[in-house]
Amino acid sequence: MTRAFFITGTDTGIGKTVASLALIHALRARGLDAVGMKPVAAGAEQDAQGWRNDDALALQQASAGHPDYALVNPACLPEATTPQLAASLAAEPIRLEALLAAYEQLAARADVVVIEGAGGWLSPWAAMLDQSALVRALGIPVILVCGLRLGGISHARLSARAIVADGCTLAGWIGNRLLPEPAHPEGNLAVLAGHLPAPCLGVLPQMSGGDVAADSCLRLELLLGGPVSAG
Repeated sequence: MTRAFFITGTDTGIGKTVASLALIHALRARGLDAVGMKPVAAGAEQDAQGWRNDDALALQQASAGHPDYALVNPACLPEATTPQLAASLAAEPIRLEALLAAYEQLAARADVVVIEGAGGWLSPWAAMLDQSALVRALGIPVILVCGLRLGGISHARLSARAIVADGCTLAGWIGNRLLPEPAHPEGNLAVLAGHLPAPCLGVLPQMSGGDVAADSCLRLELLLGGPVSAG
């Protein structure tokens, strides 16, 4: 059975794509066919094939078998704003059924699907559609990317509470070192670890994004259990 994980963050621009890419690379390095998915992306440029989002393109490039873009990012919205507004401006309603259909096609050819959300956990996709709806429909766990910066502890705890309150499972969290770092960064990391109800899956170094070496920072055994290799 294909496994899947939903990557959310404490805010927009917090490192969800960096963490998703690192996870995909780490899984593939261990022999698993891992693919990325960004169901909803707001902020895109048009080329000969249509609208394309940079984060979704990076996930597609990192994925085993390089799946079709339409499956990786079934809802690509031109305006770089909150998805609900971007969908309204594009007159393209986001439908859960279409997202699930794209996921099923990806899952049919993969061992693991890494699904990156849009913005923070409570950033809505539509008036009556939150990101939690997809997570519950698929019955998959959530990984929270936490920005290690001033104010990050509160944001992380609030996000974790919201994930659990929405009836979803928080499988773990990934710290992402951001500039400027808070005073006593290791102490702040320890405080965060003591207050989140899930294990730390790793801490990403400061980088511009998409660094394959970041996969060595992740503890896959905490996600998958036992030896990590293709079955």
